Amino acid sequence: MTTAEKPVLIAMTGPTATGKTRLAASVASRISGEVISADSRQVYKGMDIGSGKDLADFIVDGRQIPFHLIDIAEPGEEYNVFSFQQDFIASYEDILKRGKQPVLCGGTGLYVEAAISGYRMLKVPENAALRNELESHSMLQLTRMLQQLKSLHNITDTTDKARLIRAIEIARYELEHNDELMDYPEFESRVYAIHFERSILRQRITERLRQRLEEGMVAEVERLLQGGVAPGQLIFYGLEYRYLTQYVIGRISYDTMFEKLNTAIHQFAKRQMTWFRRMERKGIYIHWLDGNMPLEEKTEAVLEALSSNF
Repeated sequence: MTTAEKPVLIAMTGPTATGKTRLAASVASRISGEVISADSRQVYKGMDIGSGKDLADFIVDGRQIPFHLIDIAEPGEEYNVFSFQQDFIASYEDILKRGKQPVLCGGTGLYVEAAISGYRMLKVPENAALRNELESHSMLQLTRMLQQLKSLHNITDTTDKARLIRAIEIARYELEHNDELMDYPEFESRVYAIHFERSILRQRITERLRQRLEEGMVAEVERLLQGGVAPGQLIFYGLEYRYLTQYVIGRISYDTMFEKLNTAIHQFAKRQMTWFRRMERKGIYIHWLDGNMPLEEKTEAVLEALSSNF
């Protein structure tokens, strides 16, 4: 499915708990599409409920919609935006080669933007000497160092020391190896996102958290820890895994875990919206869909908007 000149990538995004996966799968079912996940935690095996894989959403009218970049890494393994971009390109080109339509879907703004904007990236090796040198610096000093190397769009890099040191490591390497940046396929993107009023989204987030806990999210974290994933590694993944791990190892109570996690997810949703608005300011047009519309209406709205491109 292409325009006269370039292939088209359909991207489905938006804040957490808005129903992106269901919509992406519904649209894909109508246009011989396959979904490429753009979620930084759904790549990990065994991290299912906490990362919100919602695999049942990929079954539409009894038919399995093919998906990519889910369950491709082991828990504890480092997977970053460079890894994602390489895997995205491979999946995208494979889908096109088989005559199918790629549909990108996810709420990790950095991954979505990296895919549709074609950031040219490098594989950055670990620099043990640099890490040892940076470890003695304060968070404030490290943040200022990173600010001197790049614009700070991903604020999660400044909330965890390991992330901050890695961000500095990457930024320095990229400046020194700019001539090695990889090529990127050409395509046009059509970006869609689901929007709810803030009060409704807050309610959906809290209800979804309760549902996931009832589905066994605590037991999932216990299994990961028993399987050899270190508490520090799970905490590194943030949100559900940060607070559930602290609860499981006895650092905080269940009520404290729920309260802190619920608040953190609400804050995360606000950061996601900030990211998407920034994408718009950079010239990426996002077609916002009313989340209150039934799935069928949202699907038809996307297909109608796409009709001039196919």
